[in-house]
Amino acid sequence: MAAEVLDGKRIAKEIQSEIKQRVARFVEGGQAAPTLAAVLVGEDPASQVYVRNKERACQRAGINSQLHRLPEQSTTKEVLDLVHGLNEDPGVNGILVQLPLPSGVDSQVVLDAVNPLKDVDAFHPQNVGLISQGRPQFLPCTPHGIVQMLKRYQINTRGKHVVIVGRSDIVGKPMALMLANRDIGLGPDMANATVTICHSQTADLAAITRQADILIAAIGQPEFITAAMVKPGAVVVDVGINRTDDGLVGDVHYQDVAAEASYLTPVPGGVGPLTVTMLLENTLAAAEIQQAATT
Repeated sequence: MAAEVLDGKRIAKEIQSEIKQRVARFVEGGQAAPTLAAVLVGEDPASQVYVRNKERACQRAGINSQLHRLPEQSTTKEVLDLVHGLNEDPGVNGILVQLPLPSGVDSQVVLDAVNPLKDVDAFHPQNVGLISQGRPQFLPCTPHGIVQMLKRYQINTRGKHVVIVGRSDIVGKPMALMLANRDIGLGPDMANATVTICHSQTADLAAITRQADILIAAIGQPEFITAAMVKPGAVVVDVGINRTDDGLVGDVHYQDVAAEASYLTPVPGGVGPLTVTMLLENTLAAAEIQQAATT
């Protein structure tokens, strides 16, 4: 068996084309183009690359983008002052605080300060709570991108056992909430899963991952998931991006697992492009919500 590649680049281009058309209709209806404001604190090279990619994606979709830079030595108050200003700016529809923030900045306090109506990363407690109740305002970008990819490859999650390796607030936890719900706005076939979350304290991890119909790896450890941890014919989604001496690799040992899985995402070119794409989706959705609130 050779796994079919889940081509995130292709799906991202498809969705971005749809978003571009929706943005054009929004503007034709007399509204200003949606605007995304990114907050970048410090000089982290990876963060700068991510922000640049998001700016380019916005441009392709007809969405305005702003970049607000603060120095590495910024205090929590200085970052909060910027966020509060963006909250109050009616010309800004979405706010992205690029993580990680420097050690001197309280990330949780900053993320909690973002207006939930502009929280296009869906990190605010209010938005997390809505996801848990099955009535999301925004879906977090990486988990949403994964579900969109599965949907467009006609890989349903209803009744499937999904094992998620990693319990981060960005991927693991929201992914589990979304898939365990009855519906997250994408139809019951893209929810209603039986979900298991594994982490660093999980006993006999391989025994659990081998039960997965769909295995999602999001732990930040290079090539950690091997064929011995995968059920034959499973769908394997690799969220990891790890820089090694040999270049970028995921959390999954690609060549090893490709011989065992039915579908597998590459790194790069798998989940990453979809994360950026769903940020555009959320920015447009935020603009639509804010516009509706003023009419």
